[in-house]
Amino acid sequence: MPELPEVEVTRRGVAPHLEDRIVEDVILRREGLRWPFPPKLRELLAGRRILGTGRRGKYLLIKFEHGTLIVHLGMSGHLRVLPEGTELKKHDHFDLVVSGGNAGPGSRQVLRLHDPRRFGAVLWHAHDDGELEQHVLLRELGVEPLEDGFSGALLHKATRNRSAPIKQVLLAGDIVVGVGNIYACESLFRAGINPKTAAGKISRARYDKLAEAIRDILAAAIVQGGSTLRDFIAVNGQSGYFQQTYFVYDRAGVPCRNCSAPVRQIKQGQRSTFYCATCQR
Repeated sequence: MPELPEVEVTRRGVAPHLEDRIVEDVILRREGLRWPFPPKLRELLAGRRILGTGRRGKYLLIKFEHGTLIVHLGMSGHLRVLPEGTELKKHDHFDLVVSGGNAGPGSRQVLRLHDPRRFGAVLWHAHDDGELEQHVLLRELGVEPLEDGFSGALLHKATRNRSAPIKQVLLAGDIVVGVGNIYACESLFRAGINPKTAAGKISRARYDKLAEAIRDILAAAIVQGGSTLRDFIAVNGQSGYFQQTYFVYDRAGVPCRNCSAPVRQIKQGQRSTFYCATCQR
């Protein structure tokens, strides 16, 4: 599944092709994905100017004067910017046709959503429906890990009554958002914290190290184009290469890069966790 770095890489890739462009058409090739497409989406967007793009957790935000298009890539989705008329592939479900901007008034391009498993989403939040942060999919999300509000102090305070393992707490998204499975494993390794440790038993000093690790690892992953996940393709058709720097993720049985002990793999909440029992206590 695309995680925060992959979604941010996608946002940065599509932004120059969307911002200040005019929507010429909206093409839907099925009734919906994880949820139905918004009714009359073409009428809502055709002729409207895209003011900007944003991201909240793993949700891509395309902003208009009268509302925001919310896009989620699901388990297997990706967005591409293509010339209008590009041949369709199976599972190309949604096109946003835009024109204008720096390329000139006659230029038309397509933002195309490809989603084989159909767990993605294209939703609409109108300004008249209230603040975007109160949208049902966004209002319970935790702080952004790359913004100033995220810190070890916040993690420590929010976990005092949490008995769940720290790995599961990170994935839950209600304290800090967007730290998915890959980056949770890598961050816990860098901070020297065993993923099975109860969140409420971790000290403030260790949470300071974890917060710093999360920030540094996510930032590095974005710079490196994200990870080459099985289903993730960046806007330009290329994959990221952050996976070349993994210390524990997907390295079960391989010697730890720090101590040479074999990396272990366990299941937590039906997700694979990778860690070094020697380095992470």
